[in-house]
Amino acid sequence: MDNIRPIRNDDDLEWAVAEVAAYFEDPPPKGSADADRFDVLSDLIEAYENRSFPADNREPVEFLLGFMALTGRSQKDLAELLGSRSRASEILNRKRALTVEMIHKLSTEWGLPADCLAKPYSLAAA
Repeated sequence: MDNIRPIRNDDDLEWAVAEVAAYFEDPPPKGSADADRFDVLSDLIEAYENRSFPADNREPVEFLLGFMALTGRSQKDLAELLGSRSRASEILNRKRALTVEMIHKLSTEWGLPADCLAKPYSLAAA
């Protein structure tokens, strides 16, 4: 496996995320050297994030926003996943709570841990 290094800071994290992003577009064959590289980099990213950004302390929308920023996803990407631009906006602005169906989609499609999204949180005052 070529060009793998520890993730010690945000620059290293940005590099690693950019490296694995290509594998989302074109997944490597199972058992290949690229698949092994993807697995190792993904584990390094997860370990760094767990140390640096403990998910347990963040409320669901904050967690979602952090994940989107980290992975380069936008509100438009969330809207495509949820099927509505206005719904994505309402979620991110805390005007609408995440539903079980939305949490399931975020978990299955984006790989977010459902337990980080299923916590109670306050909505913005109307």
